[in-house]
Amino acid sequence: MLLCQISDPHIVREGALAYGKVDTPAFLERAVAHVRRQPRQPDAIVVTGDLVDRATPVEYGFLWELLLPLDRPIFLLPGNHDDRATMQRCFPAQTHLRGEGGFVQYAVDDFALRLVVVDTIVPREPHGELCAQRLDWLDRTLAASDRPTVVAQHHPPFVTGMTEMDKQGLLDPSGEEAVIGRYGHVERVIAGHFHRPIQARFGGTLASVCPSTAQQLVMNLEPGAQIGITYEPPGYQMHLWDGQRLVTHTAVVGDFPTWSTDE
Repeated sequence: MLLCQISDPHIVREGALAYGKVDTPAFLERAVAHVRRQPRQPDAIVVTGDLVDRATPVEYGFLWELLLPLDRPIFLLPGNHDDRATMQRCFPAQTHLRGEGGFVQYAVDDFALRLVVVDTIVPREPHGELCAQRLDWLDRTLAASDRPTVVAQHHPPFVTGMTEMDKQGLLDPSGEEAVIGRYGHVERVIAGHFHRPIQARFGGTLASVCPSTAQQLVMNLEPGAQIGITYEPPGYQMHLWDGQRLVTHTAVVGDFPTWSTDE
């Protein structure tokens, strides 16, 4: 089972620029082309939030056009730039987005690796949280199957050391950590939001952040450092379940010279 994770594409309407500077649709188009050139194609795609920039129907429609060439099952989840109700209206065929209890949370049992999607967003706020209702859903969903599982969410459940961004992270991740720690079959917790690859131990497993397909955030671990944006190469991740363990590869999107070691 090969799961491709795309994160934080921040799609704007055609012809516009995010923040007045970044052509996020062009970046996603390049990332999709990069995935399609891989010798082994993913079995499914998960997009871990901040799908679009202003949560308009036009942006969601454009996002779907850009993702369709992947020609694989695509699973979406909201980030802090998204709107649950607008997502649900714009993707009526994606019945899993209906979620439960007003949250976009669901499980996918169609593959060798189970995917459990958790909704961490707080409307109109940059930070995330998991209330008692969402944690109860996660607990029940993980208890329902002991198959190897990936939990996908937008906000990372750990402090990264990027202090100003950490203020916009998941508030009090201890509740989630306690739930995850009860289930040894959780192979990974995957997230976005921080626009760069980051990993940490969490709940007895590994939690990881995927880079954005567009702009990255500056890695500045000085306490209180201002949040910065950089044009480091965009990327995505491939999570390979080989039947024994989950192995994660970070792909850098771009045209780079390659050659064979046999040459």
